[in-house]
Amino acid sequence: MLTIKMLRHLALFLSTSLLFAASAFSGEDLYLINCGSASAKTLDADHRVFTADHRDRNKFHLQATESSISCLSPLYSTAAVFHRRGSYVFPVVDRGLHHTVRLHFYPFENEFYSLFHAEFHVVANGLLLLGNFSVPGNVSLPVIKEFLIPVDSNEVKVSFVPSRNSKIGFVNAIEVISAPRDLIADVAQFIDVGVNERIYGLLRSGFQAVYRVNVGGFKLTPFNDSLWRTWVPDDEYLIGGGSSQPFYFSGHINYRDGGASREVAPDNVYSTARVLRSSGSSVPNENVTWSFDVEKGYKYMVRMHFCDIASISLNSLYFNVYINEQLAYENLDLSDITSGQLASPFYADFVVDAQSSDNIVVSVGPSKISLPKGVGAILNGVEVWKMNNSMGSFDGDATAAFVGRRIHLNRLCVLMPLIAAVCLLIFLMHKQRDHQGWRQLPMTSSNYSK
Repeated sequence: MLTIKMLRHLALFLSTSLLFAASAFSGEDLYLINCGSASAKTLDADHRVFTADHRDRNKFHLQATESSISCLSPLYSTAAVFHRRGSYVFPVVDRGLHHTVRLHFYPFENEFYSLFHAEFHVVANGLLLLGNFSVPGNVSLPVIKEFLIPVDSNEVKVSFVPSRNSKIGFVNAIEVISAPRDLIADVAQFIDVGVNERIYGLLRSGFQAVYRVNVGGFKLTPFNDSLWRTWVPDDEYLIGGGSSQPFYFSGHINYRDGGASREVAPDNVYSTARVLRSSGSSVPNENVTWSFDVEKGYKYMVRMHFCDIASISLNSLYFNVYINEQLAYENLDLSDITSGQLASPFYADFVVDAQSSDNIVVSVGPSKISLPKGVGAILNGVEVWKMNNSMGSFDGDATAAFVGRRIHLNRLCVLMPLIAAVCLLIFLMHKQRDHQGWRQLPMTSSNYSK
């Protein structure tokens, strides 16, 4: 239940939230494509300008009827439809950086096609992003799939390959954006049972955004994020910590050189939090816990965002961080990490292996040196990213190369009966010609004697 004090904080937060409308990140590579559009330029709901794509022999444009789509955004009234493998190629300037690839899907139907039955694969720069993908009928639309892929070449190539079952694939809009250099670090903490060690090599991996949560806060739309991300509230994932409370901060966020930037997470994430406070002279004996369902068989990167917006003095907040009930940080002191600044953001990356588990649990709670009459724990945001497996896939054990070979095999399977029929016809024609040209020689007594 909201108290009078919390309502005052909320009012202050809402009164200043317009100041936190994020200015867009200006990367070298920025492509916003409205697939299938007849208009050269389209303004989306977040005031971004999308440009139209072009027709080619591998795809055609489809227009929704007014009755088949209820979304107000013009991005989802058209689609590019593929009846064979088709690709978009985006030249790259920021070579060597991760690039964000967002794919927008909003199936509709008209008198010719129904995109509700489309099933297809999506491949980008050697990674299988989606395998046998179709939009489920029980999800809210649009469905947006977001990936961060390493780009070492001079292009990002996104290909759509219809599956054998449906024969068509589609996409409504595509975003390709070069990521800030500080968005992905090469190092993280690997957390497992009895294991807490530093690992390297994350810059070689691809990532798929699975969860992006504004802990203690409200839903944030792309308009409030310099990288046009969406952040959702944490209520759905909160499973423990009933005495925790959301906290709203109306002051200035102190970004530091070498620390988290607005591109890592926007002001609106670091200006809200869920906190666990001490009651009187005692320290709370509980953790605040969130649970996230994931697909087994992959590694995941969990990014936790911290910003001490609740303490009234430095070095008064000490707490522990847990991943899957394993201690990830002990006696975390944000004042020490941020060089003696309050309201200064910090994030930590953890890698977990979900080979046998279908959920990831994160917790924060008081440590043995937590102080009474203060804040016992805090968390501002959580992101969960799926990492591609050893096959270069986010969706099963197939590889991008295998998807390409399968298409060639499918074409060969179609051609084989035709080739066999032509060969049989040629054989029969030759046999008939040889039969017509053969004559029996006459036999006389002069040619044969005993």
